[in-house]
Amino acid sequence: MSRREDFRLITGQGRYTADWNLPNQLHAVFLRSDRAHAEILRLDATRALTHPGIVAVFTGEDARQAGFKSLPNIVSYPGKDGQPLRKPHHPVLAMDRVRYVGEPVAMIVAETAALAEDARDVIEIEYRDLTAVTTFEGAAAEGAPQLHTDVPGNVAFEYESGDEEAVAAAFARAKYVSRLTVESQRLVGNALEPRACLVAFDAASGRYTIHVPLQGVGGMRGQIGQVTGFDKDKIVLVAQDVGGSFGVRGAAYPEYFAAMLAARKLERPVKWVATRSETFISDFHGRTLSLTGELALDAGGKFLAIRFDDRADLGAYGAAFGSFIATRNLTITIGGVYRIPAVYGRTRLAHTNTVPVSAYRGAGRPDIAYAIERLVDYTAHEHGFDPIELRRKNFVPRSAMPYKTPNAGVYDSGDFEAVMEDALKRANWTGFPQRRAASERAGRFRGIGISTYLEAGGGGAAPKDQVAVEFDANGSMTLFAVTQSSGQGHETVFPQIVAETLGIDTTHIRFHPSPPAADLIGSGTGGSRGVLGTGSAFRTLGQKLIELARPHASAMLGIAQNELRYSEGAFHAGDRSIGFIELARKLAGPKHHPLDTVAEGTFGVTYPNGCHIAEVEIDPETGAASIARYTAVDDLGNVVNRTLVEGQVHGGVMQGAGQVFGEQAVYDPATAQLLTGSFTDYVMPRAGWLTHIEVHDHPVPTPTNALGAKGVGEAGCSGSLPALVNATIDALRPIGIKHLDMPFTPPKLWAAIQRAKKDNTGQ
Repeated sequence: MSRREDFRLITGQGRYTADWNLPNQLHAVFLRSDRAHAEILRLDATRALTHPGIVAVFTGEDARQAGFKSLPNIVSYPGKDGQPLRKPHHPVLAMDRVRYVGEPVAMIVAETAALAEDARDVIEIEYRDLTAVTTFEGAAAEGAPQLHTDVPGNVAFEYESGDEEAVAAAFARAKYVSRLTVESQRLVGNALEPRACLVAFDAASGRYTIHVPLQGVGGMRGQIGQVTGFDKDKIVLVAQDVGGSFGVRGAAYPEYFAAMLAARKLERPVKWVATRSETFISDFHGRTLSLTGELALDAGGKFLAIRFDDRADLGAYGAAFGSFIATRNLTITIGGVYRIPAVYGRTRLAHTNTVPVSAYRGAGRPDIAYAIERLVDYTAHEHGFDPIELRRKNFVPRSAMPYKTPNAGVYDSGDFEAVMEDALKRANWTGFPQRRAASERAGRFRGIGISTYLEAGGGGAAPKDQVAVEFDANGSMTLFAVTQSSGQGHETVFPQIVAETLGIDTTHIRFHPSPPAADLIGSGTGGSRGVLGTGSAFRTLGQKLIELARPHASAMLGIAQNELRYSEGAFHAGDRSIGFIELARKLAGPKHHPLDTVAEGTFGVTYPNGCHIAEVEIDPETGAASIARYTAVDDLGNVVNRTLVEGQVHGGVMQGAGQVFGEQAVYDPATAQLLTGSFTDYVMPRAGWLTHIEVHDHPVPTPTNALGAKGVGEAGCSGSLPALVNATIDALRPIGIKHLDMPFTPPKLWAAIQRAKKDNTGQ
């Protein structure tokens, strides 16, 4: 089934936030800090206000007077020894001090964006510079510059999961121990659509209408309400198309609140559209994790224990999801696909003078999968085990499902060994020596890497997922939910689920991302939960519609309800029948359609998993690496739409490749200026990087939701990071290189090869 959205989107008929305009709207631009850490001594907008077309300038004092609270941070659970997360105030507009380059200090509102930009240049601002810090180690060091008075030592939180004593005992009796530190570098989300907002305020109702790119109505409305104190029925969110999110668009940003403040005070709509440069320095960044793992084994290679000591750079403030990712998301699958009797993880979180860190595709899941699978591969080679046999020996067996992990997780289903065997066969693992030999004859290094990953899908903050349907006079239906597509194909898959449940053609059904009422509940998309949560609710809706329609079919056919059989889109009794759409059409009238309804369900967490195998070639003369082959075999549970699954896996693998081979946000250590603030300096993955990829399913349906689906959103990224890194290191292992950290840019690989050659020759 092809994607319904594609014709509109590829022919320029999409409607993104920047495409919306309202009568009499004003335009906003932001004055942002040009330094990473400084006190604001004076801010004078007098000259700016005299410029033609300038309507107002707003500062942090305006936000304070409006009663706006700190931007949200979702962590509320305790850390080690019961300590709470220290949550420094995250202002809408900076007050008294700036803490990263790009922090919004003032908002200029004018008749046009160009006029606002001109006025911004004449705002007078005087700073007293302070020392800045850009790394976790620097921030946590004794005598480091303090970012917040209420976060002494800059360490905001220490979190632990598992049994530290049991792990220590296992390590004490282990025959083999391996230790490895991996870095998951800072990334910039860089969605296709730059961030924007358009806010209108209706004084009569007190209602704000906010056009903004988002992942789900419920989460965004909740965050806005938390900061402003406004009731949710006063917040109307509008979004038709969203050009990419991957978690970056799940948070409410300072600019949205500043625009709300201006729209109310000026009684005119206010629009802001970010430049690409602003994306680099104001969209929350991702990753920025350092993970030190240790693995203990007995003499036969059975895993006894695993532990991680992790460090997370939160950036200048605790953004919406950053602290959660660095704690819960890193530890929930700390044992991966392996049966490990004892596990323990500790994470410390520190503030630095950099852009705040929040969710980016996978939100910690790819990072811990990478750390585990890299550690397992490293261990195998360090102690002389075959990497495949070591994995096979330690998998959680299918017979152990549901499997309760030592730190209280429950894997609902899976067959990890069968998935790996499937991947090994499809990737022709045994034929690799011949392919490596061919590459060597051509003067290139070639390596093969495997990852047997697992990640947590589903969940969410909402207690349940609700969906709604409305019928028109022709019997066609419009579906509603509080989830927002940013490329996943909601307009295709949700109607497909309902159509398949009812046994009718999808042409009778459409999906609309904005619900008819603000009180629908749901967690939106994110964490591979679109089909798990909202999709399962739509399956429930289809089943409910059959039962709602049954008494009406009974009346029209003159046959008792218990004699009616529903199949192939119609109610049947003997030789008489009535189709569902025909019935819906006959029931239509001037009043509320009797089949309009809401359905809901609560669906549990599940664990998508898979085996990805990559082959990488490296030109030793230039250090350039290329992906020669890629095979993905994933257990995503029941697959609803194959086309969408392939697209998600392709995209996820490419995002992983971007991190492995190029992407990295780099700050100058002395000034904390972002050195990679444009596409001139920041590498983005390109389609030509991945020319040979196979995507296969190995479904083990989950009992945790109505569809038996496990989700696919994070699969490609979670599998590709370790597979591609393991393949790259395998290519370099013959010359003595055992580990390198991402990104594997040509200069880095070339330099590593030159060092290895020098070490090998002693020259």
